[in-house]
Amino acid sequence: MEPTFRTNIASTINDLQQVEIPKIKDTRGNLAVIEKDCIPFAIKRVYYLYDVPSDAFRGGHAHKQLFQFLIPLSGSFEVRVKDAVSERLITLNKPDKGLLIVPGIWREIENFSSGSVCLVLASEEFDESDYIRDYSDFLEFKGM
Repeated sequence: MEPTFRTNIASTINDLQQVEIPKIKDTRGNLAVIEKDCIPFAIKRVYYLYDVPSDAFRGGHAHKQLFQFLIPLSGSFEVRVKDAVSERLITLNKPDKGLLIVPGIWREIENFSSGSVCLVLASEEFDESDYIRDYSDFLEFKGM
């Protein structure tokens, strides 16, 4: 399924989506499945954050083209997202609900609970040139 979002410059926090991950309930334990049309991109990179101290934060950047899907496999954390005009704080704490972050959105991940694990599915392999790591550069990218 191809993404049908605005361009990365015009994207806003309203383009973010919290997505229910299909699950199969069983008395022996639940099974969550990501396949087909669960997310609007082919997965080209997978990584996870763990053992993050509760007073630390991750992220602190935006992407020009990359889509990401964040899943709290264990515990909880908050994702602060900004589009240069608006800001929102989203709590992720259910392993069957992920957050789709579109290109052109600044993100910071914070308030990790003890034992939390954040799985990230990405639309592209690592490419440093896709990152915007300075917030003033981000504002310029967004035309502010």
